Amino acid sequence: MRLAPASGERQLELVEMPAAEALRPGEIRVRVHGASLNFRDGLVIGGMFPSPPGLIPLSDCAGEVVEVAAGVTQFALGDRVISTFHPNWRDGHVDRAELDNAPGGPANGFACEEAVRPASHFTRAPGNLSLVEAACLPCAAVTAWRAVITDGRVSPGQHVLVQGTGGVSLFALQFARAAGATVIAIGSTPEKQERLRELGADHVIDRIATPDWGDAVLELTGGLGVEHVIEVGGPNTLAQSFKAARTGGHIAIIGAVAGFDVDTMPFAAVQAKRLCLQAVTVGSHRDQIEMVRAIEAHDIHPVIDRVFPLHALEDAVAHMRSGQQVGKICIEI
Repeated sequence: MRLAPASGERQLELVEMPAAEALRPGEIRVRVHGASLNFRDGLVIGGMFPSPPGLIPLSDCAGEVVEVAAGVTQFALGDRVISTFHPNWRDGHVDRAELDNAPGGPANGFACEEAVRPASHFTRAPGNLSLVEAACLPCAAVTAWRAVITDGRVSPGQHVLVQGTGGVSLFALQFARAAGATVIAIGSTPEKQERLRELGADHVIDRIATPDWGDAVLELTGGLGVEHVIEVGGPNTLAQSFKAARTGGHIAIIGAVAGFDVDTMPFAAVQAKRLCLQAVTVGSHRDQIEMVRAIEAHDIHPVIDRVFPLHALEDAVAHMRSGQQVGKICIEI
């Protein structure tokens, strides 16, 4: 599946392309079994994210190694692998200029049956997950892991606030619970709120009935606020997040699913509470390796809303844009 040349909204077309011929040293050939959708993929397909015509979309995949080139030592035939979102980011600090080859834009992604990439662009998949489940991990789960564990360093007894029922939020809920934290979640519909409770949220706030949910969080925490906020709403939810945060709290800024337009930023709250605002751009190769170990150790499974076949990718994107999903939308290939 690739993007066809078009103005404005990109059209998807299912085409048959020749398989890559001989592998170069250090590469592997992966038979892709599953992919998943992220908010970013919708922006790419919608023409709101720079990408070349003919791009193969979707940033996340899981599959089986079917061919190994010379020099590859970390994988063998039959190994189950998952892609990495930032192939150049191995560990530690990385400059933004180095994060220029993310699959699904600007590099080709995984809405395809087969992919040839350097072996360093993959890690092993968790042994407790199916390949469709494992395809949910490279973007959303690693982002949540980075926010909760690598940057947030959430510890037992702390409070973590998550927003909504998207992939990142639900993974953050699961990782925070595994770390021993108390989780406060914000949901819209009764069905979504019940799902949050089933996944282990200690408290669930109805954001429709309680638009000033920052005050509700303060009430639940005895007026102190939470140590960690997983901020996926963006500028339009920041004011409530700042209100909900404890003095010295850590706010992981991840997305803007509630919209980008905002007139002012409540700067005074940041200064008065000495808040730590830290943007999250998925994570490193090491983050993914450590996350896979944790998923196996705690037998964590992603929440999957629906699974679509590859030829119905446009339907899958439309379902994501509806905002009705709980968890991840997957593509079985």
